[in-house]
Amino acid sequence: MAEEKEEMKEAKEEAPKEEKAAPAEEKPPEAKPAEAEKPKERRRGRLAIVHVYSSKNDTIITATDVSGAETLAWASGGMMVKSSREEGKPYAAMQAAGKVVGQLREKGIDTVHIKIRAPGGNRSKTPGGGAQAVVRTIARMKIRVGRIEDVTPLPTDSMKRKGGRRGRRV
Repeated sequence: MAEEKEEMKEAKEEAPKEEKAAPAEEKPPEAKPAEAEKPKERRRGRLAIVHVYSSKNDTIITATDVSGAETLAWASGGMMVKSSREEGKPYAAMQAAGKVVGQLREKGIDTVHIKIRAPGGNRSKTPGGGAQAVVRTIARMKIRVGRIEDVTPLPTDSMKRKGGRRGRRV
């Protein structure tokens, strides 16, 4: 019986040594690459500006690089629907935004800033119905939205509206 106890003690001592040796060898290589990858993930190298022009009759979406010089993708509500009366509707804007986001993903862009523009000047200062639909669609397609700005041109003095003194006669 003394011999059996000694054999059991030897077996218990050998088994933990083998188990401890294997995980100790595996952990350091796994931990080092994970720490090295974190700074790379935090980099914001893939950024685009999405310009949304939304009037009552149409929505035009243009995605450019940060400088605004190179166009990466573009689409409009008129490209998505057949009848002209539906160009400015939210559905057409959602379809156009989906097309633009798909093209941006192919180019490896994961973050966008959105600039919304209405006709402005002496025309409507509020964006059309497609602008909100574009923002919601981009956010739902798992692209990070950094900033949303309104860049509608506002007059600093009074501008004369089109149509003459007595207005447009129908």
